[in-house]
Amino acid sequence: MSGIRFIIGFHAVTSRLRQNPGSIKEIIIDATRDDHRARNLLQLTGNHKIRITASNSAKLAEITGSHRHQGVVASIDATHQHFDLDDILDSLTEPARLLVLDGIQDPHNLGACLRVADAFGVHAVIAPKDRAVGLTPAVYKVSSGAADTVPYIAVTNLARTLKQLKDRNVWIYGTAEDAEHDLIDFQLKGAVAWVFGSEEKGMRRLTRENCDQLVRIPMLGGVESLNVAVSAGICLFETHRQQSLA
Repeated sequence: MSGIRFIIGFHAVTSRLRQNPGSIKEIIIDATRDDHRARNLLQLTGNHKIRITASNSAKLAEITGSHRHQGVVASIDATHQHFDLDDILDSLTEPARLLVLDGIQDPHNLGACLRVADAFGVHAVIAPKDRAVGLTPAVYKVSSGAADTVPYIAVTNLARTLKQLKDRNVWIYGTAEDAEHDLIDFQLKGAVAWVFGSEEKGMRRLTRENCDQLVRIPMLGGVESLNVAVSAGICLFETHRQQSLA
């Protein structure tokens, strides 16, 4: 099973069928599902040579380690998900818009970040291979298909990758409560990579040191901080707004 992983839920499986059906090895569906969502999914397989297997809910939970599978699981060839950062940057005809996540642990946060990245035209999401959640079945489900539309690049050394981005004329912006500049009056320059730290500890020291500029999201209420996906959405919207005007 090397190179094979599972995605769960109707949104994730349907998105994979539309985006990259050739990577699907098998779809396993709860035999008790005879509703329109199950029928539509099976119809969508069309002429694709994908094996369909009937099973039960308990078996699907055992396979995936989750009870939130909605009665459908797809096994996919993970090798179809390899992306090269240089190839992505070389192919762009517009300023790069990247999202860098330094050690996100919660699959729901990563899934939400991927949805935000898809919504605001991010060209790639970059994260470390170690001490990060990675693309789990739960991430695929929460992302509602965004895990298949936004390239996810896991790197061995995040600090080195940030330096490589600088060499490619990408500006590295991080968010911090003690930053000198507010996002609301900050002028972004050209190609942009936004960096966000983990839920508990924020950015690691080397990650923070490799940022060209730290920016603060202005907070008007009593809440001290925002969820990482919410913060990413605010910063990426502002990036989209400024790049569109430019």
